[in-house]
Amino acid sequence: MDTLKTLLLLQTILLTYGKDYCIIGAGPSGLQMGYFLERAGRDYIIYERDPSPGWFYKVYPRHRTLISLNKRHTGKTNKEFNMRHDWNSLISDNDDLLITKYSKEFFPPADTLVKYLDDYARVLKLKAQYNTNILNVTYSNEDKAYTLTDKKNKAYNCKVLIVSTGMWVENYPKDVPGIDLTEGYPEMSINKDDYDGKSVLIIGRGNSGFETAQHLLGYTSITHMISRSRLKFSWETHYVGDVRAVNDGPIDTYQLKSLDGQTEVDLRDISLNRSVIDGKIYIRFGHGDAENATNVEDNLAVRLGYDKILRCTGFKFDRSIFDKSVRPARSDVAKKFPEITHSYESTKSKHMFFTGVSTHSLDFRKSAGGFIHGYRYTTRTLHRYLEWRYEGVQWPATVVPAKDLLNFIIKRLNEASGIYQMFSALVDVMIIREDGNIEYLEEVGIGMLPKFKEHTGRNYNRVIVLNLEYGKNFSGPGKDPFKEDRATGDAQEAHASNFLHPVLYYYKGEIPKFPEALKLPRPNRLHHMVEDFLTEWVTPYTHIMPLRWFLENVFEDDLRNFYAESCFEFAMTGMEAPLQCREEYLNGGSILSRQAQVVS
Repeated sequence: MDTLKTLLLLQTILLTYGKDYCIIGAGPSGLQMGYFLERAGRDYIIYERDPSPGWFYKVYPRHRTLISLNKRHTGKTNKEFNMRHDWNSLISDNDDLLITKYSKEFFPPADTLVKYLDDYARVLKLKAQYNTNILNVTYSNEDKAYTLTDKKNKAYNCKVLIVSTGMWVENYPKDVPGIDLTEGYPEMSINKDDYDGKSVLIIGRGNSGFETAQHLLGYTSITHMISRSRLKFSWETHYVGDVRAVNDGPIDTYQLKSLDGQTEVDLRDISLNRSVIDGKIYIRFGHGDAENATNVEDNLAVRLGYDKILRCTGFKFDRSIFDKSVRPARSDVAKKFPEITHSYESTKSKHMFFTGVSTHSLDFRKSAGGFIHGYRYTTRTLHRYLEWRYEGVQWPATVVPAKDLLNFIIKRLNEASGIYQMFSALVDVMIIREDGNIEYLEEVGIGMLPKFKEHTGRNYNRVIVLNLEYGKNFSGPGKDPFKEDRATGDAQEAHASNFLHPVLYYYKGEIPKFPEALKLPRPNRLHHMVEDFLTEWVTPYTHIMPLRWFLENVFEDDLRNFYAESCFEFAMTGMEAPLQCREEYLNGGSILSRQAQVVS
């Protein structure tokens, strides 16, 4: 009895004081945040409803092949560079914890990712409590803590809540009469024989719809696909969430007249009913119940009946676990996302943050924040903000002498994976200090810039922002990314670059208000670096020299390196010595003893 009382007392103490940080969900972003908190030595716990990590990938994609790239060979050994092309791995300090070590397939099986996530949590000793299904979240203003209640009615307290539950609730178009005659992506059969010789209509033309259609090619008699808007291909939009080429076989069979079809239909205008004559499901246009709706024209694309209609309408964020007082609002960008600030915090509840695909509203249809190769970096950005806000640790910065900034920027441009994958969403920030040195901050959220000190703990009077951008009129549905004049190699035409390329913004004083989301305001000076076929900005005349000229204009100084003899000549002739010569003298070095090196 004494032992039982002691255990109950310990449980009461735990529930009273709880944890500093609670993470709901042991998917990729929850584990990624756990890694950063673990390495920072913070008091945290991950709650996961399943017996092991990665529940979503145990179920989805239904056809069990990922569409995230697993490029094992890049021709380079730099780990940071290689992460640009490894779209499935999480960030860690263990070089064995990379998906490239788990699969040789360019598009790995989903089960491989499940095993990887389990190893990631186990090897890195992340603090996770499994079989804990959180069903209710409330907040106490008196205790200044969140209370999480699980399925067994156990309660857990924490000061800061991090929601990493992803998007897993099906977007169910319940207002369509007869929609109950359809089968949803979560429960549809993936046995091809169940569709043999049948006519199939797929509602939804995203990647899950095309994944399903691709799976059925060769078995169905016809496969038709519908959605409200025109098709969006990732090779047109440069957005990884649009239809990927690996699943676009149904486009071939449509355009080559092989009985498959694509068309635009607004679900709000249709109803479905099953014929008592042939047992097929028919689409009818008009309002009212399915029996009274009729086709106005007799040659509609979807006038045929279908043996099966499959819903591939995507997922949305689950708000049901939150008490009404703390329930996140819906984002104006897309209702399927929770509404959050640029620091990934709920707009409705303080100290509630989000990671993973549910933060994608900040860069929806623009960058990669809805995918592992994007949100592994936004999770790190959030962690750096949490460190400043709750632990008093300023955003990490590397102090770089002005004369070395050019080389430092070139190194970042040609290695960094965070700003490469989260282009136009995460940026590098260079604070120019009064002493001439630069504080270099990596992967700051672009939306954090207007309240820079609040988010990083650092001030600035002059600043350079490094962003990676596509051309203004290059990406979008219907755009031609293969047009003859799609690229430029002329440094003087760098501003006309279409493909991903670096852009540097120099601001003297505070950064003005953003004209629109994720679009930096007009700077005092602007520099585009011309696009490069190899995405390597290393050529001396096309890339490096124009960048040096830009920096020299910003610093109003000569940033070249000189032979020691040249520095001596400047000193003897009374000419103003360049920065490198002056710094060498002020630092007590001998300008005559330096090994000769010229960078012109």
